[in-house]
Amino acid sequence: MKRSTNPCVLLADDQADVREALRMLLKAEGMNAVGVDGPATALEQARRRDFDAALIDLNYTRDTTSGEEGLELLEQLRQHVPEMPVIVMTAWGNVPLAVEAMRLGAADFIEKPWENMRLMRVLRAQIALGESARRQRRLEAENALLRAEEGGELIAESAAMRRVLDLTARIAASDANVLVLGENGTGKGVIAQRLHALSPRADRSLVKVNMGGIAESVFESEMFGHVRGAYTDAKGERIGRFELADGGTLFLDEVGNVPASQQPKLLRVLEDGEFERLGSSRTQTADVRLVSATNADLDAEVAAGRFRKDLLYRLNTLEVRLPPLRERRDDILPLARAFLARSVARHGREPLHLAASAERALLAWRWPGNVRELQHLMERAALLAEHDQVSAAALAFGTPTEVESGVGTDFEGMTLDQVEAVLVRRALDRHDGNLQQAADALGITRQTLYRRMEKHGLRDTAGHAD
Repeated sequence: MKRSTNPCVLLADDQADVREALRMLLKAEGMNAVGVDGPATALEQARRRDFDAALIDLNYTRDTTSGEEGLELLEQLRQHVPEMPVIVMTAWGNVPLAVEAMRLGAADFIEKPWENMRLMRVLRAQIALGESARRQRRLEAENALLRAEEGGELIAESAAMRRVLDLTARIAASDANVLVLGENGTGKGVIAQRLHALSPRADRSLVKVNMGGIAESVFESEMFGHVRGAYTDAKGERIGRFELADGGTLFLDEVGNVPASQQPKLLRVLEDGEFERLGSSRTQTADVRLVSATNADLDAEVAAGRFRKDLLYRLNTLEVRLPPLRERRDDILPLARAFLARSVARHGREPLHLAASAERALLAWRWPGNVRELQHLMERAALLAEHDQVSAAALAFGTPTEVESGVGTDFEGMTLDQVEAVLVRRALDRHDGNLQQAADALGITRQTLYRRMEKHGLRDTAGHAD
């Protein structure tokens, strides 16, 4: 379920007046609340929707002093929604009960009658920590997915790519900032992942930020966080990316897109590790290893006055330059086979192999989109291939002349049906409408080709040429 803009708190107490008093307090502080009168209803609500925190009483109808029901509820909430901070309350507070609640996973302990300021201070702090934990888990899941997608290692049979991997292995243990340079689609994000995985920070977060996707108006909030009331819509606190990456690695992709007005703020945190959340005067520190990436010529940007020279010097303590795919031709076929096998497995198809004509076509292409283009091409080939091999025609490159010149149809953004129609029409044109020859070139049967022609309204185009 989508989270509300305002924090939402689960309130569990068997006294209606207590629930109403807490609800009114939270509403005045810009928070929503859902009140329930017992453990069973609390657990049901926690399973049905997302809460930013829970505030639960320890005593209910079974007895009013032991806290047994509340402790059981605490254990159940921790089991079913471990990311949600739970704050316990009781009018019979004592040290042993507080210790037991904390041992079972309570985030904090409030004694009735509560002090409004303390309760809100504890609640805000735990909500902020809970959001940080959720983000970290999402990042860890994304990192695990990336590792799985990449098969745990990089393919590097070319001398150019082996030099890159040797360099990253040597510098990974350092805390020096690294700038990864290369054309779009060369795998800069994968190199950032490798630097983190080989570093002493590997067991901490790798926080990735696309600098090209952050609007100038929210730059400070995204990077450094904000406090409640920092601006009109700041109903709660937010933890920034530097704070999230504390102890780990921060990857700034497309770093050349940092707005000129925000570059001094980024420079300051890189120089001394200090920053303030937006709207706060309290200085915080973050211990991060910075990896940046760009396809821009930052030296030219500096010369043009669009990028600060001192910021560039902070970013490029070490540089890693990724070669384009056309300069690492020994990697093309191994990468193609790996991407094809991965796509086949993902889509539940029988194994496919590259025909000799396909291999020649792959080696002849100039790869303007680099490794990303190759990966997308193999994905389409795995979907479109009819038999146990991928032919040159199934690669959607175009005619042999187009392959050699590097010119071909841009299939990016097209649907599979649109791609199929182009391939069928192209095969028919290339073979002067001869159905059998066109079918052979596409690696499908004549009957299948005829059905595809009918599907795409091509029957009249070649019906005369059989």
